Amino acid sequence: MVEKQLQSLVGASVKILTPHQLAAVVFGTPGYEAVILDVRGADIILDEVHTYSAQTQSMVLEIVDALWRLGCRLHIGTATMPTVLYQELLRRLGGPAAVAEVALLAAELDEFDRHAVYKIARDPDNPKAWPAATEEILAEAMAAQEKVLVICNTVQGAQERYKDLRAQFPNVQMLLLHSRFRRGDRAERERRLEEDFNNSAVSGPCLVVSTQVVEVSLDISFDRMLTEAAPLDALVQRFGRVNRRRTPETIGKLKPVHVLAPGPSCLPYDREVIEASFAQLPDGGNVLRERDAQAKIDAVYPALQISSISTHVIWEGERCTLRELCNNQRAVLVETLEIESTACILATDRTAYLEGRWEARTQLEIPVSWRSIYARKKTYERLDVGLMPFVVPGNKEYDELGLQFEEHDIFLEN
Repeated sequence: MVEKQLQSLVGASVKILTPHQLAAVVFGTPGYEAVILDVRGADIILDEVHTYSAQTQSMVLEIVDALWRLGCRLHIGTATMPTVLYQELLRRLGGPAAVAEVALLAAELDEFDRHAVYKIARDPDNPKAWPAATEEILAEAMAAQEKVLVICNTVQGAQERYKDLRAQFPNVQMLLLHSRFRRGDRAERERRLEEDFNNSAVSGPCLVVSTQVVEVSLDISFDRMLTEAAPLDALVQRFGRVNRRRTPETIGKLKPVHVLAPGPSCLPYDREVIEASFAQLPDGGNVLRERDAQAKIDAVYPALQISSISTHVIWEGERCTLRELCNNQRAVLVETLEIESTACILATDRTAYLEGRWEARTQLEIPVSWRSIYARKKTYERLDVGLMPFVVPGNKEYDELGLQFEEHDIFLEN
């Protein structure tokens, strides 16, 4: 297996990175030496460290340990971290005496109250479907010329919801966003989301259907949200895409977020976490107060979730070691730990991928979860260049819906 590590700003003294981008420094996957040399002694900003699984929490803790050993100065920012994880990170970084902490006062947090929350019950006779109440909410919002964001927990759910809403509101400007588009196509959709759908100068209502890919990195501000139930830390991130712009006219004003009750399937999340999160939400238009968010998150995550990943980690105390004749293939580790995706390309892009340079190849890749491809890995051809993508047949509505699989609930993506 051949992999190429891409870093456009090698040697930069300040780096903003995600835990997945730094995974090589703890797992010893191909190219880890270059990553270690690049980050050693640098200022590393880990923005929005909110984690939803024991595997990811464990990885974050191991990465923090590794960066600390490498002499990095760490800057960790988040509004949605459970106190138990916060305290563990603080301990590993040397305790309060070694760490500068910055937080808003409760009175300052009150200025960020922006959302009136409404819970929506499911129809007991058809619990899988979005209830009729959501259709009424959307119809009123479209009549009021609102910009509405609808969030589903899976790609397949978002695709199905988009098709339903497209039929219900054929004259409304709509956009579907999720991870299962070519990287180049997704970047174009994100550009349209920020410049067209998110532009207050653009008149008329709009509907954007998305998965949790909108939780981070997108500077968007909508008038209303309808979302499936999710972990409370994820919901806080989602809510941040509504009533986001802060001006003298908007501070203190509330906008509605509607949360659909947990359904028969809570995937890709843990049902216990989903139900505990839903129970912590206010209802009936009451405010989710920013000063109360931490206590509610701690009620959902009362204990630290750690999964043993020590057999995959290359650090032994202060030393970085690799077993003799051991090739830590990235694909094996990410599949075992469920921390990352693999890639597909459309059959129509096969020649272009084989003949293209890495920049062009990247734009053609479609990220998919290992679980999604696992049952099909012997069915589809797998190329031996680039990210070694699987070659999959396209679907006639790819341009609008993205890649579609006939899948079951065990296949998890966002």
